[in-house]
Amino acid sequence: MDQRIDLILNEVKKVIVGKDDVLETVLMAVLAGGHVLLEDVPGVGKTQLALAFSKAMGMSYGRVQFTPDTMAGDVTGFSIYNKETGAFEFRPGPVFSNFFLGDEINRTSPKTQAALLQVMEELQATVDGKTYRLPEPFLCVATQNPLGSAGTQRLPDSQLDRFMVRLSMGYPTVEETVRIVREREEVLPLDAVKAVTSTEDILQMRRLVCGVFIADELVRYAARLCEATRAQEDIEQGVSPRAVLALVQMAKARAYCKGRDYVVPEDLSVLFLPVCGHRIVLTPRAKLHKKTPEAALRETLSAVRKPSPADRK
Repeated sequence: MDQRIDLILNEVKKVIVGKDDVLETVLMAVLAGGHVLLEDVPGVGKTQLALAFSKAMGMSYGRVQFTPDTMAGDVTGFSIYNKETGAFEFRPGPVFSNFFLGDEINRTSPKTQAALLQVMEELQATVDGKTYRLPEPFLCVATQNPLGSAGTQRLPDSQLDRFMVRLSMGYPTVEETVRIVREREEVLPLDAVKAVTSTEDILQMRRLVCGVFIADELVRYAARLCEATRAQEDIEQGVSPRAVLALVQMAKARAYCKGRDYVVPEDLSVLFLPVCGHRIVLTPRAKLHKKTPEAALRETLSAVRKPSPADRK
């Protein structure tokens, strides 16, 4: 296993207590070149998680606290007239960073949300007719509260589809809560986080992830899983081909984080829910019976046969 993986996670664990699976999945998304949607109730550490990762990985950091009056220019930047030169000069917005945090992304207008579509897909932003490249590596982490509906705007499916994974942190246990309180009595744990990698390290690790081997039968397994979501009776809208690409790339990242240079079926099955849970739309009947997307995807997972060694022959 790459020692840099443990170094990054150990630094983040100084801030986030007892959520090892979530931290590992976020790091996999970083190495897979994807974006992360953290969907959970307020106060469980979503913003602290993002801050800790940006510091540990030595990334430049940008943040927007989304509100109903946030404008697209507040995210991507704007041009301002310079009287001395007689020309307009571009002032980059917070998105021009390695690590961009969109806090409470569902509390802003659809127009402002749409400003991130090009940024997340093409790693560039167009302002006043000119296109500007973002620094590499680039990662967008967005947070939203799934319960509070007052003053929120649901993210469109096209934007949800651009997040590689959607994760939920959940509440800590009693013992974990006690530890959180004690660790914050004298000093903020975030102040103790130090950079253990650089942007060059992250780019190199991403190249290594791309080189992880995945057999043809496992690519077909990923495609069959995603295709099955389009045929399931409880799912009105299945996942797109982008989900297959995301699932394969995340599986490669998981294999790399586990110290392997090849993908196994478990890599795909473990990541199927976080990769596809936010990409499907349930039927009205399923919603009426209070079925969750995760439950529907578990049924899909159990219905599609995993590849066996015999499939390679």
